[in-house]
Amino acid sequence: MSLLKTLFHEIFYLPLLNALVFLTSILPGHDLGLAVILLTALIRTLMFPMTHKMLRTQNAMKRIEPEVKKIYEEKKNREEQAKALMELYKKHGINPLSGFFMLLIQLPLLIAMYRVFWRGIPFNASEIYKFLDASGPINMLFLGLMPLTEASVGMAALAAISQFWQAKLAMPASPADGPIKSDMGRAMQWQMLYVFPILIFVISFKLPAAVSLYWTAMNVFAIVHEAVVRRKARRPASYGGK
Repeated sequence: MSLLKTLFHEIFYLPLLNALVFLTSILPGHDLGLAVILLTALIRTLMFPMTHKMLRTQNAMKRIEPEVKKIYEEKKNREEQAKALMELYKKHGINPLSGFFMLLIQLPLLIAMYRVFWRGIPFNASEIYKFLDASGPINMLFLGLMPLTEASVGMAALAAISQFWQAKLAMPASPADGPIKSDMGRAMQWQMLYVFPILIFVISFKLPAAVSLYWTAMNVFAIVHEAVVRRKARRPASYGGK
């Protein structure tokens, strides 16, 4: 366990903390909230190849919904359904677990952001890289209005709303009376669309507003990315096309 903690500290926590220190030092007004948004943009940029592939996969799954529905209608045995679905996914180069992998990557970043602000300001000087200057001022009021180290109902609500919007946009638009909507797939979609945003609100309400700001910004970037990918997907192309 100590090894995992060390890896988390060195790979996620320290780079995130020092990136915030650096960005805050160079931004006008030393606004930590703007630094959080900019850091989110940088993280999204680094994750772009994976997120783009995931979004293409989601759109490909939406486009093969008629074929998936046909499998459920023609094959009543669950083992046969699973086998046919895996063959269909393989045919179109789809990895149905790509969204789960992205969640595994984002969770350590969210936990690291939580730890950064939970420990409070000023940041621990021993955790700042030697080539950075952490002696400058840090504006903890986002846009001069919202204290980032305190919990905020408004930011928690924004995090929940943006999560709902992002999940709604990414959800496959299959027929309401289709067989997919009657089993585990329907339950999982319902949880992602309604339960998860509520959970995000409850958790965010107890966390520093900076964590909610990070999650909201991440969702907004995801929504924009999804909209761009969806617009390109309307053009005539193969299921896995770019």
